[in-house]
Amino acid sequence: MGTKPSSQTQPTRVLLVDDHPVVREGLATLLRKNRAIQVVAQASTGREAVVQFREHRPGVTLLDLRMPGGDGIEAMTEIRRLDPNAAIVVFTLFDDEENIYLAFAHGARGYLLKQAPLEDIVACIESVAQGLPWIPAEISAKLAKRLGRSDLSPRETDVLKHLAAGQSNKEIAGLLSISESTVKAHVDHILKKLCVQRRSEAVALAARIGLIHME
Repeated sequence: MGTKPSSQTQPTRVLLVDDHPVVREGLATLLRKNRAIQVVAQASTGREAVVQFREHRPGVTLLDLRMPGGDGIEAMTEIRRLDPNAAIVVFTLFDDEENIYLAFAHGARGYLLKQAPLEDIVACIESVAQGLPWIPAEISAKLAKRLGRSDLSPRETDVLKHLAAGQSNKEIAGLLSISESTVKAHVDHILKKLCVQRRSEAVALAARIGLIHME
């Protein structure tokens, strides 16, 4: 029997990064109405974002892509040097294939357009705080198109299908008659090509964009 969430559950601590004060303050005001979210800091430049991240260590960072004083990609790179597991969501007006690809290639866990409804922003924050990717359908379609230029090899696709079945490297090695080290190399290539950090994220993304089909 499940238990009810404790009233003592700590809210998700969020850093907001955007060079437009109206956008930043408006979003902060809306998010503060949600008890599950705590806006702990704000920044208006990429450099300031890194400083605020270092000081506050938020659970989730919402980050604009294009800002003065170091853009979003540069800030993401620096933040991930401080914490390779940092949960970063790109929050932007730009939805072209290359910006989407670059965001995920540099470690973003989510991608939100600024016109997204508040409920989607909240759901995204909750999702990435739990280690899950957040990729809206229109974003995943464009990411799939961009990733189509660097397709997985047939062997990598086979390995990915076995990952989706929950099999270990050892089990996959036995099924495909290859060494465990070869399986690990294939998994590393899959994660790199799909711009994710974890096997579970690779499976979820591949299923979402149609690279594999879940039973």
